[in-house]
Amino acid sequence: MGRVTERRRVIRIRDGAVSTRPDTLVAEEPMEIRVGGKPLAITMRTPGDDFALAAGFLVSEGVLASADELANIVYCAGATSGGTAGPEEAESGGGGGSNSYNVVDVRLADGVPVPDISLERNVYTTSSCGLCGKASLDAVRTTARWALDTSPDTPVRIAPETLSSLPDRLRAAQRVFERTGGLHAAALFTADGELLDIREDVGRHNAVDKIVGRALQQGRLPLSSAVLMVSGRASFELAQKAVMAGIPVLAAVSAPSSLAVDLAVETGLTLVGFLRGSSMNVYAGEHRIALDAAATTG
Repeated sequence: MGRVTERRRVIRIRDGAVSTRPDTLVAEEPMEIRVGGKPLAITMRTPGDDFALAAGFLVSEGVLASADELANIVYCAGATSGGTAGPEEAESGGGGGSNSYNVVDVRLADGVPVPDISLERNVYTTSSCGLCGKASLDAVRTTARWALDTSPDTPVRIAPETLSSLPDRLRAAQRVFERTGGLHAAALFTADGELLDIREDVGRHNAVDKIVGRALQQGRLPLSSAVLMVSGRASFELAQKAVMAGIPVLAAVSAPSSLAVDLAVETGLTLVGFLRGSSMNVYAGEHRIALDAAATTG
């Protein structure tokens, strides 16, 4: 839809010299996710891959786990001067209001339980914090459909040298970041460092949802042989999304939170933080890192 970036006039000051110029900014707009016509969540995101974003969000919520559980996703009329579309308008993708392409309605396949949409959850999410306002931490710890392989003989083994190469490969594949400098990214790699997919968004949690949603739509869940690389920090939410998608390795260029480490330890997720150059910290799941036993100390 051509809404990933926007142009704005800026005043540029460099070494005392003042000039005006156009600047390219990353777009940020709200998107409401509905299930069966009922509002479930609102997230601030970069437009694009909206259906994948909605599908990935529902994977992390434990609602979807395979493509056959998803009937379809459609755009419906947004909250404009014409009003907000109801379920019958969502079905046709139109309605009395003009279509803002900021509201999507997810229809689940027959027999798939509809998520509990109650006042206990705060359905507003932001580009920085992701899923917020859960009634309790236990509500966030959604039961995963797949158990991560925690055996020492797990087939996923990645060398530190390969991990060290991932941030540069991630950055090189960020097309919109090069123009704006304002996007997070999430990418899937093989254990050999081959890039499988990459998505960008103002919210790193959205970028992960877009990755996972595309995998669900293509029938590739669980992603049991993949490595998830994210820009920025590794929050509890990102660790949860990795676990819910069956991803065994999560790597981030910045720090993890204590809760992310706790979840990684509980589930067997390999969690790597401060991945910069040849340095990194492995917080959990070190059995998937191909370490030289003779070189380890402490």
